[in-house]
Amino acid sequence: MKKFLTFMWVGALVLMLVVMTGCGGEKGDSVNNGTPVVKEKVEVAYVTNGIAVFWDIAKVGAQAAAKEFGSTCEVIMPPKGIVDQKRMVEGLLARGIDGVAISPIDADNQVAFLNQVAAKTNLITQDSDAPDSDRLAFIGMNNYLAGRAAGRLVKEALPEGGSVAIFVGRLEQLNSQQRRQGIIDELLDRPEQSADAMQYDPSNAKLVGDKYSVIDTRTDGFDYSKAKSNAEDMIATTPDLGCMVGLFAYNMPACIEAVKGADKLNDIKLVSFDEADETLQGITDGYVYGTISQQPYLYGYHSVRILTALAKGDNSVLPENGMLDVDFIEVRKDNIDAFWGDLKDLVAKASE
Repeated sequence: MKKFLTFMWVGALVLMLVVMTGCGGEKGDSVNNGTPVVKEKVEVAYVTNGIAVFWDIAKVGAQAAAKEFGSTCEVIMPPKGIVDQKRMVEGLLARGIDGVAISPIDADNQVAFLNQVAAKTNLITQDSDAPDSDRLAFIGMNNYLAGRAAGRLVKEALPEGGSVAIFVGRLEQLNSQQRRQGIIDELLDRPEQSADAMQYDPSNAKLVGDKYSVIDTRTDGFDYSKAKSNAEDMIATTPDLGCMVGLFAYNMPACIEAVKGADKLNDIKLVSFDEADETLQGITDGYVYGTISQQPYLYGYHSVRILTALAKGDNSVLPENGMLDVDFIEVRKDNIDAFWGDLKDLVAKASE
């Protein structure tokens, strides 16, 4: 009887170990004679840093790639910042997600969390990077160079010089830090900085150059009503304000409303990032000088393309230097019709 019970106990233990191994908890646990088992059904996630029209376009690209490459993609848009983002990603991991593409909200303070994610699934960053984490790759534009391009748009719009104010959701994000610094360096005619040795000006500093002064940087925490009130306050307290620059997609529509409300349309120059309809209409009508498009459709598309391939065992999709550099586009009056038309066609085609 003792031998029988011992046999049954050992058998149960072996069965339990087999089940535990099959369930997996760490990335790459599922193997067959040393060869990774390719999942028939791949599910990946595209995680944003908030809710904005920019992400709606990225979502279209992500879903188009999922359809093309044979996976399903859940797009997660955390409404309340870093706590929501962490909670929602933890939920994905609990479900056994096959890969995550995330836009980190606070790269410096999220490294430990991102490393936990990378230990359990394929992790890439997109839009904003966390280079000190264990992410496999970053998909996005060079935000510093894009900032310098935006600075050149300001120079074109305001050739005689003047006061410039910058508006952004958060400065914890690496992409917003780099864009802002690129604008500042361009307007103050500083030499180009290297990405691995970037020096940032304090966010509360008034920076004065020979022709241009960056008088303030206002943050709103992704609060749209605060974005508008920031713009209204800047107009009211700065009679000689020459140009307003919006770093996130929703910042420029807020600036447009504020400028219209103050009856200063065309008096205050407007330069933007991204492709909100209000911004593109403003370029068409002539009261927004230009915008820097990141091509968010490609952020979503390439993120899901790469994650799907990785889940199927194809590591050749990873860029050699760890970054897939998506070109930014400078949109002005002379190319707005072609740009907006192509964007509408792209979105319409993906929804077919």
